[in-house]
Order: sequence, then structure tokens, then C-alpha cells
Amino acid sequence: MQMNVAIVGGGSKCLYLLNFIEQHTFQIIAPKIVAVADINPDAVGFVKAKSQGLFVSEDYNDFFDRDDIELIVELTGNLDIYNDILGKKKKEVRAIAHTTAILFWEIARIARKEADAQLKLHEAKTIYEVMINELIEEDVMIIDTNYRITDINDTMLNKLGLKRNEAIGHFCYEITHHRDIPCSGENHPCPLAHSLETLKPSKTTHIHLDKNGKELYYSISCYPIKEKGEITGVIEISSDITKDIKRQKNMMQQEKLMSIGRLSAGIAHEINNPLTTIMTSSMLLQEDTDPDDPIYEELETISKEALRCRNIVKSLLDFARQSEPLKISINLNQVIMDTLFLVQKQAGFNDVKIRSNLSENLPMTYVDKDQIQQTFINLALNAIEATDAGGSVVLSSQFKPETGIIHIDISDTGCGISKENLDKIFDPFFTTRETGTGLGLAITHGIIEQHGGKISVESAIGKGTRFTIMLPVKQGEKNGA
Repeated sequence: MQMNVAIVGGGSKCLYLLNFIEQHTFQIIAPKIVAVADINPDAVGFVKAKSQGLFVSEDYNDFFDRDDIELIVELTGNLDIYNDILGKKKKEVRAIAHTTAILFWEIARIARKEADAQLKLHEAKTIYEVMINELIEEDVMIIDTNYRITDINDTMLNKLGLKRNEAIGHFCYEITHHRDIPCSGENHPCPLAHSLETLKPSKTTHIHLDKNGKELYYSISCYPIKEKGEITGVIEISSDITKDIKRQKNMMQQEKLMSIGRLSAGIAHEINNPLTTIMTSSMLLQEDTDPDDPIYEELETISKEALRCRNIVKSLLDFARQSEPLKISINLNQVIMDTLFLVQKQAGFNDVKIRSNLSENLPMTYVDKDQIQQTFINLALNAIEATDAGGSVVLSSQFKPETGIIHIDISDTGCGISKENLDKIFDPFFTTRETGTGLGLAITHGIIEQHGGKISVESAIGKGTRFTIMLPVKQGEKNGA
């Protein structure tokens, strides 16, 4: 099977790789260099590639529109360039950094020098273990034709929370999907079955569960292992694309929020005046009506419902008016204490204990105090309403110097949020409360995003909920800078 390779960096390493591929015969995958890029057209590898009639360019971005490239090898040694390649390449195209390429060359060098077959086998096995367990950050499994795992790397074991003897010999679908039959169907097609059927590599996307039961999105590629023309198993390489999926969802969420915000502002302004007229007229009529008249109660209902509609309109306007934060230097512990003061009466009315657990080493940071306090109050009131009498709500703070992030937790011992609703709670107009507008958490999410932060939620039915706000400490950024 041939694999078309493009090289970024046309120096001596590129020349070595060109000569190496030219001089050797490959059994399973035969690499073929089809393109070379380097900003220096006089680089030795670039010159040789040009002389061989290969595609050459001074800009590696020219690779991303080509359809004949299956692997991009970065040989510049520049991590920024490698990360840029990972972000721009097509999903089906793989990329390896110069360190991985060097390791492959070392394998070849050892294989050529060692005359003793046993020693070569031992060293190759050692390098193989280093490669799949230390160098390759992706998840790797070797699976036989009966779906049993014959080898698995440490990276995948750690993510699954398993020991090697708990995976080797077990079915792959049992370990990664907690199923008792092989994967199938449109949502979970089996790449191993496809490779066995077509005798070719296959690729798909699956949703796995980690040791805590959380969903992880994986791009899975299967490469057949052949002996005497027959497939004896596959090498399955899985890439965790959960962050990419979440990033795409966040972008879609922001676009949706912006569109709904514009629509909400227009609707709110159009109906605000008629609502005021309805409410005022009903109140005036009520003043001229005898309280014992049945119409009096009907007018009371009209007034209350009009007032409720106006509150919804106010929430729509608050949602649409998410302005740029006006940042000042502040200690978030003080904002938490102010929030406790403002919501303690509501907590007392619901017979819910509310307290704080604040870190003493919390640094000053630049935030819009009013906006951040709005998010704290909203989450605290939600927690109080979700907690039965005798329960508790805790607001805590913690600074993590290694990341430069301040964590604010609002946790409760309330009823919890169902798993199917967890992914919807930040959507505009989604609510499980009869009197809710479904905009509070959407506004909160938008405020935190505008501060360059993140908000996450963990919940279990009957055990409670914890919202975590993560805000970066960025010195010198104020007044929306």
C-alpha cells in the first residue's frame, strides 16, 4: 500500500529522508514523497526534490488544498509550525513531528547495524514500546481478527483507567464501548470489520466513555496487518478530537447566541410598549371596578400576566445587551462575599444553608464587577431554588498558579440535572422551571466567554450540581482592553 508524503523543511533531514525512501523497499506501507516545502529554495533537500520533478513550494500552506497527500512530515523542529499544520490539514491527512521522524530513522539505523537477529528483535521491540507508549500521544491498539486486543499502549490505558492485564485478551468493543457485541450501525460503524471486508485501511468516528463515564470523541483509523497476503489483525490508532468537537460546538453556540440576541432585541422593543399599555389599562380599569365584581379578578389576572410578559421582555433585553465588559482590578473573593450578602435572605427563606470557602492567595484580576456579580447571583439563586430545605449551597474560590486560572465553584446538594439536559442548559430559552425564561444561564455563559473564561457543570440526580467558572488572571488588561 502506497502512502503519499509531503515534507515541511527542505534541509539535511529532508535530504536524508529522500535518500532513505529511495534506497529501501517497504513491505506494508510504501511511502512516496510527492511534495517539499521550505522558505529557503537553496536548501539541499529542496534542491534535490526539485531536480526529481517533485512539487516544491516556499509555503507549506500550498499542501492543504491538494488531494494526493496522506501524510505531512514536519522537519523544521519548530513546534509552532507543527501545531499550525495540525490546525489546517484535512481531517483525513495525518501529520508527524520531526521527533517522530527521527525515531523512525533511529529504528532503521539500528536495524541496519545490528547483525545479530535476536538483538535486532529485542531492540526493535524496545523501540516499539517506546514509540507506542511514550512518543505517540494517540491511542493505539493491536486487535486480532476475532476482535481481541493483543496489545495496547499506556496512553490509552491511562485514559480508560485500566491496567494492561485488564485489557489484553478482552474484546475491543468491551473495553472501549462497554458492549457485549461488536460495534455496528450508522453511529458506531466498526472500522475493523470494514478493513477485514475490504482488505484496506478504514476510518470512522466513535464516542467512547472514560473511567468517569464522560463522552470522548475519537477519530479511529485501522491499518491491516498482513502475513502471506492474509490479514491477521489491525493496528487501530485513535485520536481524541473531543476538544475540536467542543470548540466547534462553542463556535456554533456563540453564533446562535448572537443571532438570537439580535432577534430578541427587535422583538422586545416591538412588544414592550403594547405590554405597558395593556398593564396600565388593566390597572386603571381595576381601580374603577368593585372588588366583588367577577371582572375585578379577571383584570387582576391580566395585570399579573402582562407584568410577567414584561419581565420576560426585560430578560430578552438583558440577553441582547451583552456589552463589552468594563474591567477594573478586583479580588473575586469580595464579589463572592457581596453575592452571599445579597442572596442570604432568599436562602434563609428556603431554609437552605449558604456559605463560602475562599482561597486566601487569590490574586487581583481585571473583570467587569457588575457582570461577574450578575453571574454569581444567577448561579447562587438557581442553586438555592434547586435545593430542598435543610440542604446547602457553597461558593468557593481557588487559584491555580500552574495555569494562571481562578476557579469559582457554586455547588449545591439539590435535585441535580439529568444527563440529557446537561448539554442544553446554556441554550437560550431552555428551562425546566415553569416560571423561568431560559435566558439566565445563556446570559451567564456569554458574560464568562466575553471575559476569556469558561464555565462547566457537573451534576448527578439526587446528589447535587456544581458549576465551575474559570477566569484567567491577565495583568494590565482593563477597561475592555
